[in-house]
Amino acid sequence: MTKKSSISETIRTIADQLQQETKIQIKATSHILAAAAQIAENHDQLIDEVVDVVMEDLDKESPETQIVYTINDLKQQYQKLRNAKSALGIKANSWQSLVDKLNSKVKLENQNNSISEPSLSNLSQRLLRIENEIKMIHLEINSLVVLVNQIIDNEQK
Repeated sequence: MTKKSSISETIRTIADQLQQETKIQIKATSHILAAAAQIAENHDQLIDEVVDVVMEDLDKESPETQIVYTINDLKQQYQKLRNAKSALGIKANSWQSLVDKLNSKVKLENQNNSISEPSLSNLSQRLLRIENEIKMIHLEINSLVVLVNQIIDNEQK
């Protein structure tokens, strides 16, 4: 009977070890999946930020839609210089003077709009923050690799 009880005790010990290892593997897998989900979320956020930066740059580079006033267009729309000056609220002695004043006003408004765009230092700060977040993701991935390697080593023992 002692031999039988010894064998059954060994089997129980092995079964307990298997249960403990299974619990450890479940916890490790849970941690790995949570970390992978966080990495994926961070990755998506970084992609969104990079897309925003690129879109802002493209918007800056695209030629601005400028309204260019011409004498013919204004004459067609208002017929008389007096009507155009009154409607537009601009003092001018001739059609040419009116067109020049309108076009310089549009040009000035476009320049003011471009001044309010984010500066290069702000863009550099955003890119630096994105780069730091990418480094953090790499660290998280490396820690996951270490964890997976530990699990593999424990299974092989």
